[in-house]
Amino acid sequence: MGSGESEAGGGALMNAADTAWMMVSTALVLLMTPALGFFYGGLVRSKNALNTLMMSVSALGFVGLAWVVLGYSLAFSPGTPWLGGVGRAFLQGVGLEPQGTIPHLLFMAYQATFAIITAALVSGAIVERMRFSAYLAFITIWSLLVYSPIAHWVWGGGWLGGMGALDFAGGTVVHINAGVAALVAAMILGPRKDYARQAILPHNVPFTLLGAGLLWFGWFGFNGGSALAANASAALAFVNTMLAPAATLCVWTLLDLRRTGKATAVGAATAIVVGLVAVTPAAGFVSPMSAIVLGGISALPSYFALLWRARTRLDDSLDVVAAHGLGGTMGALLTGLLAQKSWNGTADGLLFGNPKQFLVQLLAVVVTIAFSGVLTAGLLKLLSFVVPLKVATREEGLGLDVSQHGEEAYARDEGAILILSEFTAESPAPAGVLAGRLKAEGGRA
Repeated sequence: MGSGESEAGGGALMNAADTAWMMVSTALVLLMTPALGFFYGGLVRSKNALNTLMMSVSALGFVGLAWVVLGYSLAFSPGTPWLGGVGRAFLQGVGLEPQGTIPHLLFMAYQATFAIITAALVSGAIVERMRFSAYLAFITIWSLLVYSPIAHWVWGGGWLGGMGALDFAGGTVVHINAGVAALVAAMILGPRKDYARQAILPHNVPFTLLGAGLLWFGWFGFNGGSALAANASAALAFVNTMLAPAATLCVWTLLDLRRTGKATAVGAATAIVVGLVAVTPAAGFVSPMSAIVLGGISALPSYFALLWRARTRLDDSLDVVAAHGLGGTMGALLTGLLAQKSWNGTADGLLFGNPKQFLVQLLAVVVTIAFSGVLTAGLLKLLSFVVPLKVATREEGLGLDVSQHGEEAYARDEGAILILSEFTAESPAPAGVLAGRLKAEGGRA
């Protein structure tokens, strides 16, 4: 320990540098959720832009509070190998005492940011068609029933962590989990009414590039912060978070140029995210050169999966399965190949003399897929008996910005007047819409 140490909690030591780094990392990961909203929001049609952004922003509140009330306890309090207990529900016993070398409360907050963005990731598969109230109920309950148990298995003292599964920052817990949930949700909701009937084009590619850039920025806290200290492991994860997506971006761009002769901006943004996803489980376990190899290899399955999915009836709107599900799977498995004890001090992978590690990684992938898939399907089916999951065809045609939020992302000319006509005396227009109409007509709101 360095000179930044201070005593707390009965003589245990907390480190000021570690605490400062983890506060910054928590803020960086929290930023990733609105960044995800911009990444997703640019890829949808303009009539659904606000709704897509709101699907990410709302997770900050609903999943964040669910984590404080119960999720953190289920994931990180003592319990069984399968699930934590309820001893830390409502943050009982979670204060300023040390958790490692940082305050326990800060550790809880950092983990909350992971739960939030994992739930928000699922939204990319069902944008432009899921009823917002159903979505809020889904992500809140899903974070408790699906995310928290898997987090406990890997990070909270559960059985996968006990077996030695390596997941530095969330390949299984976050990305495979979200990717499988996205696949199941897309299948249960069914396709958009315009899917495979007309071109559905991104309305704002610069938004998507902005979102990808902010995600990369936040990901330094996502991976670097997962060392839970300002130490050599954090530095390794930090550098690998820079290098792996760079390799994915290069390979993806070359694939685009070879296939079409054009390097697309949407492809570049997608490549960055795929590289970030793939390096997440490996960030603190592999060498920088291995991170470059991992990033380059991971581009291939996700790239061709995107092309294949577009020819199917699966309407995974923003390809969460290919980017996060498949990217996370590749990252988790390649960690089992490329991990080096000389860099991580924990375990070697198959290519460095430890074939058992690859088998453990494979098991973690399989059980995460099975658990997330079954519970997500069950949850959505149960919710469908309480509230319709999908908006009506007419609402989908109008756009979810208006039908679910009573707002427009882009009010042009007298468009607000047209929106007002969609509301009746029984369902009055929200105040913002009425103000927009009065302004358009030259009146006073």
